[in-house]
Amino acid sequence: MSFVDEARFYVKGGDGGNGCVSFRREKYVPKGGPNGGDGGEGGTVYIRATKKVQSLIDFKYRSHFKAGRGGHGQGKDKHGANGSDLVIEVPTGSVIKDDESGKILVDLTDESQEFIAARGGKGGLGNSHFASGSNRTPRIATDGRPGIERWLRIELKLIADIGLVGLPNAGKSSLLANLSAANPKIGDYPFTTLEPQLGILKEKFSAPYIIADIPGLIEDAHKGVGLGHAFLRHIERTCIILHVVDISEDNHLINYLILENELTRYQKGLADRVKIIVLNKNDLVDPDMVTEIEEGYRDKGFQTISVSALTGDGIAGLRHKLIETMEEIEQVQETAKDD
Repeated sequence: MSFVDEARFYVKGGDGGNGCVSFRREKYVPKGGPNGGDGGEGGTVYIRATKKVQSLIDFKYRSHFKAGRGGHGQGKDKHGANGSDLVIEVPTGSVIKDDESGKILVDLTDESQEFIAARGGKGGLGNSHFASGSNRTPRIATDGRPGIERWLRIELKLIADIGLVGLPNAGKSSLLANLSAANPKIGDYPFTTLEPQLGILKEKFSAPYIIADIPGLIEDAHKGVGLGHAFLRHIERTCIILHVVDISEDNHLINYLILENELTRYQKGLADRVKIIVLNKNDLVDPDMVTEIEEGYRDKGFQTISVSALTGDGIAGLRHKLIETMEEIEQVQETAKDD
């Protein structure tokens, strides 16, 4: 199944039903009083967030969503039935925008959170509403109002606790496979990962945490170069950013700085996120050199941990560090709520 994280779609509330012109028919009364019923209200289109949906793949096959129209009024004061509502389920983390203006209408970050995308039209009034002392036989009824219609745009920002970022071939996919039960495609060529991959980090006696592997970034990704621009939005909600650096390359520090620059230029707030630098592929570097590299990064104030996603060296320590850091972040968040 393809991963779709952006789509354009049309919504329309149901039209209201028309009111009815009708009169009572009674014996010896040639034309009784008005008894035309009202039209029913049109259905409303709702957008609801749910964790059961992970992608916007459904929008690839359907782009028009219409609620039911209201029934027309009938004689004997029978009102038309209300049109059926329509609920569109989307992943939590979806952002709904007006397609024309680009204005954000709602950010659906919570389970079961709903947004009214298009209200249904009001039903028309039957002629019984227009009777008066001077007009006992009104032949007037009103038509139902049309439902709201508009084009919207939806963008998905994954709600993950930990985001994996790195240049192509830094070893992110292998690291994700080691940290979780995910089974991403792994290969020794650029852009092996063509879409975000999710995994669950779970240890005994700890809460599960979602890890998102963001497709490989390259220099000027924030301008749309490579694949990174299309997926950078998925890093916005993460609590921890894991920078994966291939230390077997001579210019690993320059590569890290390129990556950090891309994130900052995309969104300044990412600079304040908790970051851990994963010095990957330590199996390809002399142990003394690995120690020297670690000290070099730490002297610059960076949190680092050396691992080999291939052999599994250091993975247990990384798992422990991630869970410990997430628990500290959650504790700070809870304290902030209480205040």
